[in-house]
Amino acid sequence: MDWSAPDPDGIRTCRLDDPLRASLKGQRRLRRGSPRPLDLDTWPAEDRKLLADWIRRASDKAVRHETLLRAAGPQRAMTADRLLQTLLQAGSVEIEEIHERGHWWPRQIRFIAPTELRRNLGLAEPDADLKAWQDLRQRRFSLPELDLAAEALDALPPARALARHALLDALERWQADQRAGTWRDFAQFARGDTKQISDAEKSWLEGVVSLDEFRISGHTPLILLRLPAALHLTDATWPLAAVPDFAALTPATIDAITAASPAPSVWRLVENRTSFERVARTSPPDEAVLWLPGYPPSWWRRAVTTLLRHLPAPARIACDPDPDGIAIALQAGQLWTEAGLDWQPWKMSPDDLDALPAKRPLTERDQTLLDRLEAGAPLPDALHALAAHIRQQQLKGEQEGYL
Repeated sequence: MDWSAPDPDGIRTCRLDDPLRASLKGQRRLRRGSPRPLDLDTWPAEDRKLLADWIRRASDKAVRHETLLRAAGPQRAMTADRLLQTLLQAGSVEIEEIHERGHWWPRQIRFIAPTELRRNLGLAEPDADLKAWQDLRQRRFSLPELDLAAEALDALPPARALARHALLDALERWQADQRAGTWRDFAQFARGDTKQISDAEKSWLEGVVSLDEFRISGHTPLILLRLPAALHLTDATWPLAAVPDFAALTPATIDAITAASPAPSVWRLVENRTSFERVARTSPPDEAVLWLPGYPPSWWRRAVTTLLRHLPAPARIACDPDPDGIAIALQAGQLWTEAGLDWQPWKMSPDDLDALPAKRPLTERDQTLLDRLEAGAPLPDALHALAAHIRQQQLKGEQEGYL
């Protein structure tokens, strides 16, 4: 096509007249010879909004002028005409016109660089969610049940599939960290807000995986402990010292404590549930034993903080002899530090690890966590020794084998 020299506004014209094609009689195209940048940040909000409506799904193919006017609506007709001229003078559109009744009328509009316009407006690319979903579906989960759940997401709109896949990813990380908690704890972990998992998403998750296996509870969580003390509540006294093994208290029960005595000589925290029950049944009568459900959930931390306010005593914390166990012990011990109380690791020595009849090799995730632990704040001597031994041996274990 032959384009004219630029006019005083920089606009070039290409006549489409063809004596052999009547449909092209009296037609021309207009475009700027050298594009100019659009300073969209200074545009009125109304203009930005209309351009966004036009460009959201535009390609480099021409669109009918009447289609753009229909998208603008009668209230924005004048804005639409002015906006098209602005875009033409900036070199952002090519306008095809037809000559009728003595005037040139816009017939088709082609956006020259729609991707750049969308980027400048902060708009996502058309079908960006679909492309992201197609890319994401190539990854595999480490747990077969999560892969099966992900396959069923193909039937959903891409945006919803992406959101639900992110929850499956959070479940995998939750499981890898051996976390336990309520729905709100999981929502905080997955999305940074305790109320950001919808009822529909919750029902879907409950239908595709066994949440009990992921230690996510929809019921009231329980603090398991052996406690040689009497708890004084608002209207009653509960002599927990009379319980032969251990009790389960709700957070609300612990919140209702007004006083408690006597304080134990020590709090023994045990991560493994089976080990906890063994220790609770055999501990001396003046010691308290508390189950530590993996990485301490928020409800557990609040409840333990309340218990320490009424029953202060040092802690001895026993977790698996592995990188996660070290991290869990540090998080639990922080509650005692904040209360001004001493805490020390217990049954977490290199000898304890060596004594296990069965051990497992470290995973890549274990190595990464170990690096992070050793690069952080100085570890207590006992945990530092265990971390160094784990790295040297490249092995980890579970406390159930010896406690």
